[in-house]
Amino acid sequence: MSVAIINYGSGNLRSVAKAFERAARESGLDLPVVVTSDPEQLRAADRIVLPGVGAFGDCAAGLSAIAGMRQVLEEVVIGAGRPFLGICVGMQLLAERGLEHGAFAGLGWIAGEVVPIPRTDPALKIPHMGWNVINQAANGNHPLMRRLDGDGHAYFVHSYYFEPAAPGCVLATVDYGIPITAAVGRDNIVGVQFHPEKSQKLGLKLLANFLNWRP
Repeated sequence: MSVAIINYGSGNLRSVAKAFERAARESGLDLPVVVTSDPEQLRAADRIVLPGVGAFGDCAAGLSAIAGMRQVLEEVVIGAGRPFLGICVGMQLLAERGLEHGAFAGLGWIAGEVVPIPRTDPALKIPHMGWNVINQAANGNHPLMRRLDGDGHAYFVHSYYFEPAAPGCVLATVDYGIPITAAVGRDNIVGVQFHPEKSQKLGLKLLANFLNWRP
């Protein structure tokens, strides 16, 4: 088993890789973790991770700029059903489109849009930055969310959030004036708005859940 973390010019790649290596080690799993921009390495991997930091449109453009990357992602994630995890903007790219500084097409794997966090309370600053408790949704018994209750806070940095068209795709929320999507999933695809590589015990447990998941 191997994990491929996509390098497309966006994301805390070293931190994500180190967190996966630690989660694998603490789970007793012997697996390589590769950071790559090579579609062929993606094709050979058992699990795919798409991190992301920055604006939705820039990240979408960076991913599309790698020759063959979008095609291979469709082949291995949608066609072959391999487990996929999107992190922060990598999760937002699962949407049909993002509305950050314009309208930009996403991967379209989960119906919905990425929209601005509304300013509902002057005391709540935007971007939403820092530690917050995540609340599992009614259907939050997804394997990704297993045993996360009581394990502290998750670390967020974002001004936009994913609003799925189907509430059943929401695995967890965070309270920031309104319930904001913190995790989404369908079939072999999951995504988290927060940064598990920065979220200490909760983050490592979530990554271990992903590594042990058999969709």
